[in-house]
Amino acid sequence: MGVIAALLMQFGQMVLVLVLAPAVTGLVRKMKARLQRRVGPPILQPYRDLRRLFGKDVVLADNSSWLFRAAPYVIFAATWVAAALIPTFQTGLLFSWSGDLIAIVALLGLARFFQAAAALDTGTSFGGIGASRELMIASLAEPAMIMITFTVALVAGSTQLSTIAEFMLTTGGLRVSLGLALVALVIVALAENARIPFDNPATHLELTMVHEAMVLEYSGRHLALIELAGSLRLLLYMSLIACIFAPIGLVVGGTGLLVHAGALVAYMLKLTVASLLLATFEMSVAKMRIFRVSDLLGIALMLGLLGTLLLFVSGGM
Repeated sequence: MGVIAALLMQFGQMVLVLVLAPAVTGLVRKMKARLQRRVGPPILQPYRDLRRLFGKDVVLADNSSWLFRAAPYVIFAATWVAAALIPTFQTGLLFSWSGDLIAIVALLGLARFFQAAAALDTGTSFGGIGASRELMIASLAEPAMIMITFTVALVAGSTQLSTIAEFMLTTGGLRVSLGLALVALVIVALAENARIPFDNPATHLELTMVHEAMVLEYSGRHLALIELAGSLRLLLYMSLIACIFAPIGLVVGGTGLLVHAGALVAYMLKLTVASLLLATFEMSVAKMRIFRVSDLLGIALMLGLLGTLLLFVSGGM
């Protein structure tokens, strides 16, 4: 019975992140619209868009290969697995041993590789521009993410997210190195999700777009899978920040139904607060020029490196 309950909990988390991901995207759009004094689309609009796309036929370019057709499934699967490995309402789930920060970075890198390769596969100019910009951003975002991982791992003594969350709940405290890692992780999250100031997900201006340029050739269920993977990636980074830096409400070894319900409510509240902060931030800043993006990502890399060096030098910071 214990194994069955553990399987149900793990399956429940996988379903939870898949169901909530479009809602988080819709909530951010709704909050941005309200801040602009517009009515905005309904929060459930992403679900309707996905249903419409899944009902359409796929149109493929004549010169596309098997890579173009397989990439949406690989991107969606890798992103879904990475999002499901992050503790949302309980630590120590059945597959928590694989919920490693380095493994999550690797899964996101795999999804990015296939997305850039598929964009280059059709040979269009927009796909090439988007892929080159995406890889330029990734060349700085991934090292920054690795330095953030080192900082958190040195503090908690592990790279497993369940262990990190339990450490932060019990013995964690205010540290300068963790503050630097948090700022760096926020910058990386904005870059990885193509949000302002790195990219504007609401426009299709060819001179500035990054993510949208890589998916212009997709349609039907392929586009639906990529859009769903984008929503999962946004939820992933919100869950990652909440798990490491705000693990309040996470259940550690609890078995009661009310305990898990409270943890689920706490997780929903954290997602709502994160969505509000993201919408407010995007309304407060302007998009950067593409050639200035490296400066901001360089700051994230240096913050992660500084956090790691502080732990080596001081030990307690």
